[in-house]
Amino acid sequence: MRNHLLKKSTRQKFLSRAFCALIFIFLYAPIAVVILFSFNVSRRNILFEGFTFSWYKEMFSNGPLLESFANTLIVAASSTSLAVVIGVLAAVAMFRYKFKGKGFIDAMLYVPVVIPEIVLGISLLASFAIASIPLGRITLIIAHTTFSIPFVVFTVRARLAGYDKSVEEAAMDLGANRLQVLTGITIPIILPGIIAGAVLAFTLSIDDFIISFFTTGSKSITFPLKIMESVRSGIRPDAYALSSIIMLVTFIVVVVSQLIAYRTSKKEKL
Repeated sequence: MRNHLLKKSTRQKFLSRAFCALIFIFLYAPIAVVILFSFNVSRRNILFEGFTFSWYKEMFSNGPLLESFANTLIVAASSTSLAVVIGVLAAVAMFRYKFKGKGFIDAMLYVPVVIPEIVLGISLLASFAIASIPLGRITLIIAHTTFSIPFVVFTVRARLAGYDKSVEEAAMDLGANRLQVLTGITIPIILPGIIAGAVLAFTLSIDDFIISFFTTGSKSITFPLKIMESVRSGIRPDAYALSSIIMLVTFIVVVVSQLIAYRTSKKEKL
């Protein structure tokens, strides 16, 4: 009986590990293919015909590709900064204060998240047209900030769920003003949530295509839009090379942010 239970337990562990392995293969196999084809000798990238680093060198001579990537970074950095400032202040205000319309504002935060991106893109395009704002980098930053704010609010508010307000009250009793409490106590405590929201907003901005398609101008093409333009004629291998670099940098940023969050939570426990 005991041997039967041991065999059953071993079988269950094997099946669970195999299932997890299949999930990871399903998730990361496309990424592995992109990285593999960035080293492909063939320009057509239909079959892997040989190994080369030449596409990484040629990538730096592809002006339009690098320009589109630079636009993507500028838009992502700008929209993330604005989203973090607005989102953190909104999350703290909604957590700390009670006011009329709070429930309505809370519900409206879910609208940019749940509605289809094409609807949000058309809505923003119509808004810019009514306001007579020419499409370009500014409209891109506004659009990306719009759909990034809710994600920052949600992550920061989740961090505030177990927040002890008595810490702030004690600081104010000792003479600290509200600004000192916010910058010296509240923000350091919710810093992991802020970092997580910033990373999420930055990633969503870099990856966005549909909303960018409706809110950009001819001189502010982003990297996803540039890739979609080249789909019909065939994606050049140097685009695969740049995509591989982006994925590597993204992986490093995620690991660093997780380490910061882990160390912060560890210090709190101590």
